[in-house]
Amino acid sequence: MATLARYLRLWLSLARFSLTRELSFRSNFLVKIFVELLWLAILLAFYETIFAQTDKVEDWDRHQYLFFLGYYFALGGLLETLFMDNCNSFADLVRSGDLDFYLLKPMDEQFLVTCRNVDWSCVPNVFLGAGVMLTALILSGWTFDLGVLLLFLATFACGLGLAYGFMLLLTSASIWFMRNQSLFEMWWLFTTLMRYPREIFKGPWAAPVGFVFSFVVPIMLVTNVPARVMLKMIQPDMVLYIFAATIAVLFVSRRFFRYALQRYRSASS
Repeated sequence: MATLARYLRLWLSLARFSLTRELSFRSNFLVKIFVELLWLAILLAFYETIFAQTDKVEDWDRHQYLFFLGYYFALGGLLETLFMDNCNSFADLVRSGDLDFYLLKPMDEQFLVTCRNVDWSCVPNVFLGAGVMLTALILSGWTFDLGVLLLFLATFACGLGLAYGFMLLLTSASIWFMRNQSLFEMWWLFTTLMRYPREIFKGPWAAPVGFVFSFVVPIMLVTNVPARVMLKMIQPDMVLYIFAATIAVLFVSRRFFRYALQRYRSASS
């Protein structure tokens, strides 16, 4: 517990420093928020376009799919707030040799590499996504159920952990590639898949995509399972699978990150 409290205090200090730095460039801060608002507007326009043509997307009705989009936006905002900028700049640390300074500090390297900065301009995304989810629940007539809410929060944490694990795997590969532009193009592919319900992938070509990215590389579970849990479309086997997959992906990503650091050659070597 003492170690956990120590890391929490350090993270809070880093978060305060990031906020101070962000507010030094207020115009850039406001522009980034405007861009994120525009992105949400595009998602909602996409949603309206779909439901102008149909009443359901597979077994997702209008309000359920709105909740799904809100969840996707909120989770994406949280990932960008906490991890994206850090992981994206890891290749620069390797190429410049600045990673040496992180390895010399008496702290866990993974924590310093992936959690050192907080992108406060993406925080509104979390609240906007939560607002869309709340609106969808009200429109659908959802009745409060503490058990369902707690299970949703647990699977939400699993979704965040899964996404972080895959992001860490791609980040670690920068040790060998030195640039991570192509690697993070793969991440944007993952986020595109996360945007859609798994059930729409049908047919001889699409079905294997849905299967692979649900069970082999379970990135689609990040959004699909928590959204279903909250809307009471619970699939017990998928809930158990997302818990198991999260543990496995976090374990493998941690081991791979440590392995990658062992292959790192510092600027002085």
